Amino acid sequence: MRKKVVTGICILLAIVLLIPIPMRLKDGGTVVYHAILYQVENVHRIDPEATSENDYLEGMIVKILGIEVYNNKRDKNQTLRLSRTKV
Repeated sequence: MRKKVVTGICILLAIVLLIPIPMRLKDGGTVVYHAILYQVENVHRIDPEATSENDYLEGMIVKILGIEVYNNKRDKNQTLRLSRTKV
C-alpha cells in the first residue's frame, strides 16, 4: 500500500513540475511555455534596435532552472541572408 502512495505522489509531482502553461505576449507573437522546472520562448517580436519597420526577432530560447541553455534568436533579415548564402 505504501509503495502505491509513493508512486502516486511521484507521478503527481512530475506532472506539476513538467506540464507547461502557454502565455501569449502582446509584442508581435511571442509565446512563452512556462513550467516550474523550465521555460521555452518561441520568439517573434519587433526588434527594438531596428532600422526599418519590417525588422523583427524570431527564434527560440530554452531555460532550465532559470539558466539559459539554448538561444537561437535572430532578426528576420539575418535569417534571410544566411539562407541565401547556403544556396
